Amino acid sequence: MTGFEAVQLSYDEPLAGSLHTRLARVLGGSVKRLHGVRGMRRAYRLTAELVDTEQFFLADGDFAIDPEFPTAAVQPLADGVAMRVWQAVNPVNGLTYGYGGLKLIRRSALREMGQAVDVLAALPGRVEFCRQTAGVTRFNQSPFHAWKAGFRECAMLARGSEYSMTDASAQERVAAWTASRDGEFAPYAAAGARDGIAFAQAAARDPQHFEALNDPPWLYQHFTTLYGEQAVTG
Repeated sequence: MTGFEAVQLSYDEPLAGSLHTRLARVLGGSVKRLHGVRGMRRAYRLTAELVDTEQFFLADGDFAIDPEFPTAAVQPLADGVAMRVWQAVNPVNGLTYGYGGLKLIRRSALREMGQAVDVLAALPGRVEFCRQTAGVTRFNQSPFHAWKAGFRECAMLARGSEYSMTDASAQERVAAWTASRDGEFAPYAAAGARDGIAFAQAAARDPQHFEALNDPPWLYQHFTTLYGEQAVTG
C-alpha cells in the first residue's frame, strides 16, 4: 500500500480495463476509475470528487505502470506543489518524458484549476517533474489513438508549451514525434504529429478553435475526414 488513493481516467482506450487491473496490482490497493466523460477539463475535475484524500495518484487510461515502480517510497507533495509527474516511455519514438506519465496530484488544485489547452498546466501551484520513469504510455492501441496522441501533443508543442519548456526542447520533441517509426501504428503517430503542426498554424488565427484538441468527437471526425473510416481500427 502507498498511503495514497488512486484514480484511472479513461475515455475509450481499448486496453484501459487491463491497465486498470495492472495499476491496482502494482499500487497495492483499490484504484477508482472515471470512464467516458466528455470534456477533458470536466473529467479531470471530476476525478477530485472520487477520492477522500488531498493527494492521490492519477493515471491515464493508456498508462502501463512499471511493475517495479517503488510505490512505498513515494513522498507526499511539498507545500506549494500542485502535481508531481513521473516520466513515461513513448513506444513509437524513443522519447521518455512527462507525456502520459503517472501523476501525484492535489484534489484542491484540480478544484481550482484555471483555463489552459493543456488542461493540467492550469493548476494553481508548481508542477514537479520527476526524472524517474514510472511506466509506458500505451497510446498506440489503434490507428486513431496513435494519431490522436501525435496530433494533440505536437499541436500544443508547436503552439508553445504551457509548462515553460524551451523552444529548442519543444522542437526536439516535435522532430521525434514526426519521425515515429517504432512500435505498433507508429506511422499514424507520425501523421498525427504533422497534422497537429498544421492545425496549430491554422488555429493561431482562431484561438477558440484550439479547444478542439480537448473534444474527442471532433478529433475522431477530423481523423476519419483525413484518413477514412476504414483507418479507425486498422
